[in-house]
Amino acid sequence: MAEGARTLTPFRRFTYSVGHVLNDLCASMWFTYLLLYYQSVLSFRDSDAGLLLLFGQIADGIATPLVGYESDRTRGIGSYGKRKSWHLIGTICVLLSFPFIFNPCMGCSGVFPQWVGLTYFTPFIIIFQFGWASSQISHLSLIPELVTCEHAKVELTAYRYAFTVLSNITVYAVAWLLFQFQHSADPSIADQLSHSDVPVFRDLALIVLGIGAVFSLIFHLGTREHTQRQEDEEDQPLLSHSSLNAAPLLQWKHWLLEPSFYQVAALYMCTRLIVNLSQTYISMYLINSLLLPKNYIATIPLVLYVSGFVSSLAMKPISKRLGVSMTYFVGLVPIVAFGIWVLLDLKMGVSVYGAAVLLGAGSAVILVMSLSMTANLIGDQTQSGAFVYGAMSFTDKVANGLAVMIIQSLYPCLSLACCSDCSDHFANQDSPKLRMLYSAAGHLGGQVCD
Repeated sequence: MAEGARTLTPFRRFTYSVGHVLNDLCASMWFTYLLLYYQSVLSFRDSDAGLLLLFGQIADGIATPLVGYESDRTRGIGSYGKRKSWHLIGTICVLLSFPFIFNPCMGCSGVFPQWVGLTYFTPFIIIFQFGWASSQISHLSLIPELVTCEHAKVELTAYRYAFTVLSNITVYAVAWLLFQFQHSADPSIADQLSHSDVPVFRDLALIVLGIGAVFSLIFHLGTREHTQRQEDEEDQPLLSHSSLNAAPLLQWKHWLLEPSFYQVAALYMCTRLIVNLSQTYISMYLINSLLLPKNYIATIPLVLYVSGFVSSLAMKPISKRLGVSMTYFVGLVPIVAFGIWVLLDLKMGVSVYGAAVLLGAGSAVILVMSLSMTANLIGDQTQSGAFVYGAMSFTDKVANGLAVMIIQSLYPCLSLACCSDCSDHFANQDSPKLRMLYSAAGHLGGQVCD
């Protein structure tokens, strides 16, 4: 290890790694269940559900570079570090707004126009996404400040992603238990999602927030942000004998002139498109394409993230031997295999578990490696690290939001919506099961279709 390199004790690595658990828990619900919840449970039109997700992604995309810029230039709340200060602000916003996203419109009863639902949910989604962006950028920008060795950055990123995977596993495990309890309490409830599943998603959101709040507290109590260097820079002259030969300090505008900045941003955006879109549509693929029971929307994502957790444990030694770029390429192989399998096997049954293993393992590898590339790009330029992470996240959020909106517009019958737009589509299906499901959806829905 290089002389003067900063590392963390196992306890400090743990307290840092759990700092994004609240975000991860909420993001798991956001990407996996948002469209499914609004379309199949609240009976929103597909395009309107996609519009809500797009609003959230745009708000997140705008907030990330702004939060990154402000996080780099502000001093924090009192003696509290500037990164942890923004993390605290984000945590409070998430805790206050997220419960309303997975609850029906308060004060809205019976059938109401869709624009009322859009108007009601949009402010909560914007507040949630601002808080999520604040926590994400401040947490990521701590990596190059806490450790300086390249392998230590990969290790810290891998630990962070391991807790991301555990957070997703927790969400899906709790969702599976809630569905099991619901079925035990009322065996007459159908295997398909309907308005009767509102309590399941409401309870899941509250459980998620409780668990996330505990881990956020652990992060804030156990993680020490380095602030001494900032005080030294303020007390000492701008140029000293020890800094004359040092690399120039890059501010946000200097990054815009760096070709490598755009290369890493494009790679990160494509990585997030793979990971987030697969997470967003896996549940709809299971319910509406494979026609599997609704408990599969908990078990398949659970398998996906268990395989991701296992692969994350092997990332440090593999990346040390092959390098970050080659390890990223290795992670793409199982993802391509998953895509070919799904394309060729149109009537996949229980073998979908095997496909989920491939997708989960590959997604974990490419996500961790793309974050490690971003940390390596920043290097010792930690004074503008939050802006870099914010800019990367901006490309990710906007691209994902637009991709979802395009998919929702091109394929408006992805869900068994109650609205008449898809009546001809389902009525002409060869499968009697599809025709039966559409007929049932027409009777169960109707809350916001007018």
